[in-house]
Amino acid sequence: MADTTPPIIGLAGGIGSGKSTITKCFNKLGIQSVDADDVARLVVQPGSACLSNIHQRYGDRILLNDGNLNRSALRTIIFNQPEERLWLESLTHPAIRDEIKVQINATSSKYTLLVHPLLFETNQDAICKLVVVIDVPAHIQIQRVMNRDRVSQESAEKIMGTQLSNSERIKRADLVLENAGNIVEMNAKVFKLHQNILELLSC
Repeated sequence: MADTTPPIIGLAGGIGSGKSTITKCFNKLGIQSVDADDVARLVVQPGSACLSNIHQRYGDRILLNDGNLNRSALRTIIFNQPEERLWLESLTHPAIRDEIKVQINATSSKYTLLVHPLLFETNQDAICKLVVVIDVPAHIQIQRVMNRDRVSQESAEKIMGTQLSNSERIKRADLVLENAGNIVEMNAKVFKLHQNILELLSC
């Protein structure tokens, strides 16, 4: 039986690069998306095997009163102890990968956008027909993360330090999307990129 899953286009960008905003622009054009950040939240919901393992390792300090994961407490642990980050990744990444596969298989648009902050780091670029990398100045990323997550500059830089740099991502990209302008400019850029992707897929 032929594979009817749409081609996968990776959208890679570090924290604060504007992935969510750009994804909405693609969604408006009828392109379905699977967001690895959303999947990462899904696999640690109350009752999940991942959350049970995390709770067992770190105790009640990583749980909120309602039983959900205290992401801020966990972030503090893993960014101050690299070996704990590796343990957490070894637990969650396989679960995230499996759920991404399930969600991609349920899509039906002309192509599916796989939105992933760690696309290259987790080798998920291997399942993509093309990879789009978001190019944004590092100082803008840091400011966005500080404003959005209410963290210090040091914390924002620490998070960025666990990800590939923009220049390293761009070297591995098929297409680059600059994101330093406003939403009107971004809608126009995404429309042009969308047309480019369709042309490349038809070759």
